[in-house]
Amino acid sequence: MTNPMSKAEIAMATDRVGTHLVSEENGVKVWHLRLAPGETLPAHRHERPYFWSVLTDGKATSRQADGRILDVTYRAGDTRHMSDLSPDTAFVHDLTNTGEAELVFVTVEFVR
Repeated sequence: MTNPMSKAEIAMATDRVGTHLVSEENGVKVWHLRLAPGETLPAHRHERPYFWSVLTDGKATSRQADGRILDVTYRAGDTRHMSDLSPDTAFVHDLTNTGEAELVFVTVEFVR
């Protein structure tokens, strides 16, 4: 069983929404996220509009700061847009690859 995110983890959340920042210009940040099986992207804060696309099939668990624990199955090409985020509507979560293969995403943030 996965434990909920602790207050300390939430307080230490960064704005690093991927494993590698590959571009930052003209108000856009492009991140790559690569997680090996069992690897976790630590707690991070989403406070800017963004979208992600997953490049590989896989499974993950995401612990949310509000106590929810989400198990997700991804299919290559899945994309999700989060267009109404701001510092006032931000959310914190982490992501653990619970599948058997590397999980790869591209995330694009729009910096205001």
